[in-house]
Amino acid sequence: MTEIRNRAAYHEYQIDEKYDAGMVLAGTEVKSIREGKLSFADSFCTFFKSELWVKNLHIAEYRFGTTNNHIAVHDRKLLLTRKELRKMEARLKDKGYTIIPLKVYFNEKGLVKMQIGLGKGKKLHDKRESIKQRDTDREIKRYIK
Repeated sequence: MTEIRNRAAYHEYQIDEKYDAGMVLAGTEVKSIREGKLSFADSFCTFFKSELWVKNLHIAEYRFGTTNNHIAVHDRKLLLTRKELRKMEARLKDKGYTIIPLKVYFNEKGLVKMQIGLGKGKKLHDKRESIKQRDTDREIKRYIK
């Protein structure tokens, strides 16, 4: 697995800005991510003492792990520059903005990175409009072929 996407995030939120952040992980967590054993269900990002943390991210236990195996769901620290953190923290004070994990991937050096998005939640009519737009794009592609 090269990347794992949070497809529901684009349906639920209007993403304005995207950032790439490093993650503080244990060795068995990295091995489990390589196998694709990661779930974004109910995960979100929050600030605690001027540090960004991802909560409720489920990384399944590594099947060949010993007693040193990691806990499946716990808070994981995200690594960004101080300038990016201040900018995001200021934008979160605006009404309706939140930070959503979008995808987890391995960069060219083999490090685990998480793409996070800063966005607002969509209303029901916005979701319907997105579905309608996706369907019309699909129809156009079908006629072109």
